[in-house]
Amino acid sequence: MLIIAVLTFTALMLTAGALFFWWVPTATEQRLQALAPAARESHWTETAVKLVGPFAQLSSPTEGIDASPLRLRFLNAGIRNEHASMIYFGIKTLLPLAVALTVYSVLLASGTTETSQLLLFTVVASLIACYLPNLVLRWLARHRKREIFENFPDAADLMLVCVEAGLGLDAALGKVTEEIRIKSEALAEELHWTNLEMRAGSTREKALRNLAARTGVDEIHTFTAMLTQADRFGTSIGDSLRVFSDDLRHKRQMRAEELAAKIPTKMLFPLVTCIFPAIVMVVLGPAIIRIVHMIMPMLAGTS
Repeated sequence: MLIIAVLTFTALMLTAGALFFWWVPTATEQRLQALAPAARESHWTETAVKLVGPFAQLSSPTEGIDASPLRLRFLNAGIRNEHASMIYFGIKTLLPLAVALTVYSVLLASGTTETSQLLLFTVVASLIACYLPNLVLRWLARHRKREIFENFPDAADLMLVCVEAGLGLDAALGKVTEEIRIKSEALAEELHWTNLEMRAGSTREKALRNLAARTGVDEIHTFTAMLTQADRFGTSIGDSLRVFSDDLRHKRQMRAEELAAKIPTKMLFPLVTCIFPAIVMVVLGPAIIRIVHMIMPMLAGTS
């Protein structure tokens, strides 16, 4: 019995060890997995282009897509893939057809046979599906703008500290890019692109204007104008950054107070529809039951 127990324990331990080494990747596998997301994303993009590319020609403009406002919305949403417009217009072409076919099939399966109802619901569903990619793109851009706006005051403070410590503006932007990445990947990515443009030979004014255009945040437009004027007129960048940082923190505080002031109004509808009826039933329920028990015998005796 002892030998059987020892053999069973040894087999179980070997099995557990084999499963552990099979599940936990080695250092080489971890490095390959770190590179795998980019490869998977590229493969997914190529597959999507092959699937929706032929249909994208039906709704996409013939020329000028790189200079159109749609390209700017892609940049505001953080989408920089060269095939983004083709996938976008391909989805805008296929999604209404798929939704219309689905709604038509569901209505027929539910027993609806009137032509007017079938046509109405199908057309409405296809129109909603046609504008759905616009809404998704707008939501992504708004979410990214909000993230950049909320984290840009901290980046301005870090830049002020770097400038006052003796670093130049270009070196300060590089240092802020490294530090702000911990809190906001979107802002760090935009600052990184700005650093790359300046290293590639672009002027600081042009790189900052491109930064403001890519983000779409009004405060970064102000930041760009402030740094441009400081360079032209030779004023202190540290003093300008200090004033701008104080104003930016004040704007962020005012926006937080505005959102907090909207909370009672937003909670009014759920309170009225969900909480107040339950409170009324809990408070008045026993009284209503007692009244019913008192009145029903009286009504039965009268009848």
